[in-house]
Amino acid sequence: MKDQLEALVAQMHSSGILYSEAVREFKKRFIMNVLQQNRGNQCKAARELGMHRNTLSRTVAELKLDVRQLRDGGRRPVRSEKPAVLDKQKLVR
Repeated sequence: MKDQLEALVAQMHSSGILYSEAVREFKKRFIMNVLQQNRGNQCKAARELGMHRNTLSRTVAELKLDVRQLRDGGRRPVRSEKPAVLDKQKLVR
């Protein structure tokens, strides 16, 4: 893997990619990979990356990453949309 990384760095340098661009692109790919493995769950991804969830959220925003596509869409309903729990005493009558 180290040889592949060396070749990639050499190729990027020879094609004129600036250091800041290379670092930004690396961050994007690395973070997106970890987020994909965690299906968009930023808490779990942050833990794997060794950073705080707020730092990851800020970095995702700075890099303009769209993590919505990674989520499975199975979100919990808003509290007002959940069916009301019936009171057992009212059912006994």
